[in-house]
Amino acid sequence: MKKPFLEGATINLRPLSLDDAKGDYVNWFNDAEVCQHNAHHTYPYNRKLAEQYIKDANRQKHTMVLAITNKKGTHIGNVSLQSINYISRSAEFAIIIGNKRYWGKGVAKEAGRLLLKHGFGALNLHRIYCGTSANNIAMQKVALALGMRKEGRRRDAIYKNGMYADIIEYGILKKDFKS
Repeated sequence: MKKPFLEGATINLRPLSLDDAKGDYVNWFNDAEVCQHNAHHTYPYNRKLAEQYIKDANRQKHTMVLAITNKKGTHIGNVSLQSINYISRSAEFAIIIGNKRYWGKGVAKEAGRLLLKHGFGALNLHRIYCGTSANNIAMQKVALALGMRKEGRRRDAIYKNGMYADIIEYGILKKDFKS
């Protein structure tokens, strides 16, 4: 089992590795239900695309993508801080729980809390934000559970499955975060 970067009560976070592209990871991104709210979704997704994404993510200094694993080390999702701006001290939060057996179990909240604590602590960020489809009620609940506030709505901001959808924006400041 790979060494965790951040440890939680029921999950761990560790850097993505090329070995992750060999498991169920690729299948998550070919599952319409898992990706129904993912605006950056590429279909069909394959191992070569996954390996390239992992290599790119691990090289970028303005992105931190971590694998979410259960305590046995099984990769069940990803969580990230993207577009890290070291001048403004801000970053975009994103998460996907690819293994549907872990939906509704608090994994997204726990992973988010671990990463926000790291972002506000070790990275000394001032603000962390996220945007999600107005139809993605689960992500909106996660954002609120992390202490984020609804900051706005971008109308018809994404086009997916033949329809436009609004993006709901959330954000939290370091002073408002309660770990």
